[in-house]
Amino acid sequence: MARSDDPFWCEDASAAAGGEAVIAALQAENALLRSEMALLMARISELERRLELNSSNSGKPPSSDGLKKPVRVSSLRQPSDKKSGGQNGHPGETLRRTETPDVIIEHYPSTCTACGAALSSAMAMDHVTRQVFDLPEPQPLIVTEYRAHGCRCAGCGTQTRAAFPEGVAAPVQYGKRINAVVLYLLHYQLLPEKRLSEAMADLFGVHLVTATIARISQDCAQRLQSFADAVRDHVVAVPVKHMDETGFRIGGKTQWLHIASTIWLTFYRVSSKRGSLLAGVIGTVVHDHWAPYYTMKGVLHALCNAHHLRELKALVEIEKEDWARKMQRLLRRACHATNLAHEQGVRLQPRLIALIERCYDTILAEGLAFHQAQPALISADVKAKRRGRSPRRVGHNLLLRLSTRKQDVLRFLVDPLVPFSNNLAERDGRMMKLRQKISGGFRSEHGAKGFGVIRSVLSTARKQGWDILQTLNGDPVRLIALLRVV
Repeated sequence: MARSDDPFWCEDASAAAGGEAVIAALQAENALLRSEMALLMARISELERRLELNSSNSGKPPSSDGLKKPVRVSSLRQPSDKKSGGQNGHPGETLRRTETPDVIIEHYPSTCTACGAALSSAMAMDHVTRQVFDLPEPQPLIVTEYRAHGCRCAGCGTQTRAAFPEGVAAPVQYGKRINAVVLYLLHYQLLPEKRLSEAMADLFGVHLVTATIARISQDCAQRLQSFADAVRDHVVAVPVKHMDETGFRIGGKTQWLHIASTIWLTFYRVSSKRGSLLAGVIGTVVHDHWAPYYTMKGVLHALCNAHHLRELKALVEIEKEDWARKMQRLLRRACHATNLAHEQGVRLQPRLIALIERCYDTILAEGLAFHQAQPALISADVKAKRRGRSPRRVGHNLLLRLSTRKQDVLRFLVDPLVPFSNNLAERDGRMMKLRQKISGGFRSEHGAKGFGVIRSVLSTARKQGWDILQTLNGDPVRLIALLRVV
């Protein structure tokens, strides 16, 4: 038996204790490395998932797809048995001949093709026609001079001068038609001011400086402000409206353009705060599940299922989750059923609605069971603090939304006025983003608000089927009286 004072025994014990300390340190280091590796793998997985996202399977805009042509042509729309192109009953736009041409040019053959004898117009027997439609030659501007005469009263000797027509306020000015064309090219076709100045000079011989173009725009926005206000009031009151918001660069800062629209009306509003929502809204609001919309009081909500289909597509393509494929198919079939019912002018049968809801619940239960069986998710953010609830997978979050907001997701089944998606508001916002892409934003909030007013007029006029140039010159009171609301 070794004694405690034996030097060899002390050396062995010391070596054993040191080895155990090294092993413990290595084990702790190994555990730390494993933990860090798990975090990094989760981060890599999240970044790889983001790389697979595009405009067809997420809310990313098409401009973010770059030059990936297969992605750009991808669509949520499913192929049908119909041939491509115009369908039967679709109104054609073929150029058709007119019975009252402006100019007729006669052509006669000069010689006989058989014997070479001379021919004249007196020998004509019949003719065939071809018509060419073209723009007229550019003409000089029409200058109208208004003379306000002064007349002296024979009785009292007072001289009275006639008043000029409304809108004739300067010694020399441009007329309404030029103003309307400038506004159309600037705010509808979205030409920048400098290019618009060049276009007016090239097409019409009208030389405008950018300051004149800006003044024309400001005057129009001020004159049509009452029309935009009336559109806002109508949108607020209609039973179903679409709402969306998008970033807007003003004075080098990101502000927000809020969109509220119907199939007949469009209202744009500029605000420095994204959460500044339209006041006094009633009825049903169709939106994309942005949380502040749920703070609106006294309204029903309908969620955009085009967004859901894109998110489900990402889960099918990237995460390979089978429940997402089933939900995707169910929503598409529900949309098709409602479209057929609308075409026939009837409502969906209650039995069909109940069947769709049962299938919906079954798929949700399957998806939730799948995610609850998955191992706990490690935060992909290495720097994230381990506080609060545990992170959830993307599919799990979508399942919870589809479950808690079931009525809002399926509201299109029970209310014929509620559409399947919020695409109307997104279309109304698309051209506004194009304006920013072309010109880079606005220098002042005043200019941005004026643009919103004029675009509200233009978009509404297009939906109403009005002539755009006449609308820009129209009387706001008369235009408001002509508005179709529902």
